[in-house]
Amino acid sequence: MPAARTPRVPVEERLFSLVLALLATDSGLSKTEILSTVQGYRQKYSRAGDNAALERQFERDKDDIRELGVPLETIDDPSAAGNNQALRYRIPRGAYELPEDISFSSEETALLTLAAMVWREGSLSHESRRALLKLRSLGGSASVPELEYAPRLRSRDAAFEPLRTALDRGVVVRFDYLKPGDESARRREVAPAALVQHHGRWLVSAVEVGTGALKTFLLSRVVGPVQLTSSPYTRPDDATAERALADLEQVWRDRTATLRVEPMSDAETRLGKRRGTTRVDPDTLTVHWTDEHLLADELASFGPEVTVVEPESLRSLVRSRLATVLAAHTADPVEGRARG
Repeated sequence: MPAARTPRVPVEERLFSLVLALLATDSGLSKTEILSTVQGYRQKYSRAGDNAALERQFERDKDDIRELGVPLETIDDPSAAGNNQALRYRIPRGAYELPEDISFSSEETALLTLAAMVWREGSLSHESRRALLKLRSLGGSASVPELEYAPRLRSRDAAFEPLRTALDRGVVVRFDYLKPGDESARRREVAPAALVQHHGRWLVSAVEVGTGALKTFLLSRVVGPVQLTSSPYTRPDDATAERALADLEQVWRDRTATLRVEPMSDAETRLGKRRGTTRVDPDTLTVHWTDEHLLADELASFGPEVTVVEPESLRSLVRSRLATVLAAHTADPVEGRARG
């Protein structure tokens, strides 16, 4: 039988893996360690055979990444100074960082954050992560800056992945959605238009099948699995992520709550630093919100440190949550009844 073909690794992934590996070590890696470990080389490496072609490929790759401006260094092995066969390779992190005089605006930072999210989710493959772990086992104790500082925006909501798949395929989905205040979830059939993140929470903007209305659903309120159908749909031109975010921002600007906070408390510190918060007087803040129930959850967590002045509907929601907590802590642990 013919030998199994070695899976092809794209040049870009091989170069990326090489840079990643050389960033992960302070003492450098030998050519043998690189060829036997790094994604793109190790698949072709032979421990007992001839690796001359692979070594020539490595030499070309070194030239390529240097031409890209990556400061690849060659250093002597302390135990074999002057021996060219024992040279080690590394990329000093200090020389690879941005100059101190370069800074980004808030808009540029936001775009870089999104790019970093995509990079983290897509570019660092399972094989690259596996190779990095193996390199660390060889003694590379240094961490990789790109892994530490890339924003961790991965969604923990189970609905995220199936909704993203539905977006890619352009198909209708069904799921059960539990609105605050409802006793049971309601079945929804929608055509996803965009997945967006607003104030740290993931939402899906979707066209409701039957009515054609464009609605926004909070992923954390999707109950149970998301069912993908085989029904295709054509996304309306105006059903975009930009529109969904603009609509959410408009709601956020229009809705405010007046709160009285305890001076020097955690509530004052956290609520006072929220985007858009204004101080009415030393003890009173005005905050913006998009979802009254989510805000009520947050305010109730501060306990007596915050009091809702208005709106009354928010006061009622916070009071209800605090009453539930009180009842849970005064219940008979055996019979589950409130103690008199």
